[in-house]
Amino acid sequence: MPPTVRLATHADVPAILDIYNEAVLNTTASYDLEPVSLASRLTWYDDKRVSGHPVFVAEVADKVLDRSVLGWSTYGEFRAKPGYRYSAEHSVYVAAGSRGQGFGRALMRPIIEHARAAEIHVLIGGVDASNAASMGLHLSLGFEQVAHFRQVGRKFDRWLDLAFVQLILDEGER
Repeated sequence: MPPTVRLATHADVPAILDIYNEAVLNTTASYDLEPVSLASRLTWYDDKRVSGHPVFVAEVADKVLDRSVLGWSTYGEFRAKPGYRYSAEHSVYVAAGSRGQGFGRALMRPIIEHARAAEIHVLIGGVDASNAASMGLHLSLGFEQVAHFRQVGRKFDRWLDLAFVQLILDEGER
């Protein structure tokens, strides 16, 4: 069954937290080393809302829970300096048992559409260079790899490479 993608609410934050913390503990999708708290994730969500940056969730019908959040995506400020105001950095996370089933693609489409409508010129993603699935998803959506930073992160007792991908949302001049 295809997921329903919608804007997240405060009630979704615990599910968003669970998905993120599982990725922190078991993957290199985030270079955080320790799980984050519910309080910090609620502040993060509130900051997104105040700044006008969306948080989307993907959910599917679940017989026990009625609905189940299986992924989330967002974008926000790329850098704090005013000259970067037309660039944004995005994130997309999918629950462990649901990866590779199209949730990432379903979550990326509204991010791209929202950013384009918000007059963002470039959408940027930082992807662990060994994450072939994430890299493949981004390339299939028209992103191009524009940087590869060697050994800039360390997690699970090894050095990690970080790739930057970008999608130019409009080709016009501002």
